[in-house]
Amino acid sequence: MDITKKYNQKELTLSVEGRIDTITSKDLENAIDEEFGNFDSLTMDFTHVNYISSAGLRVLIVAHKKLKNEDIPFSIKNVNNTIGEIFGISCLDKILKIA
Repeated sequence: MDITKKYNQKELTLSVEGRIDTITSKDLENAIDEEFGNFDSLTMDFTHVNYISSAGLRVLIVAHKKLKNEDIPFSIKNVNNTIGEIFGISCLDKILKIA
């Protein structure tokens, strides 16, 4: 998995590429934690994400809770049909802002 960080002033976009699974989910969690406090909003671009496991979903839930507590907007964009189905089955599409 590769993660690219891009700032537009205080808006951070994390572009994620590859698989978010048990092995790589910690890298995503660390990428968010490393930047926490430096951004006013966080968007994850899932254009090139082809798989997400329950470990990856956990990272998104933890990030959502942490950011919500700080009133920091969080969204995920460019979700393909496969990942969208996983969000639907897990009901995360009701919790997370999927653009």
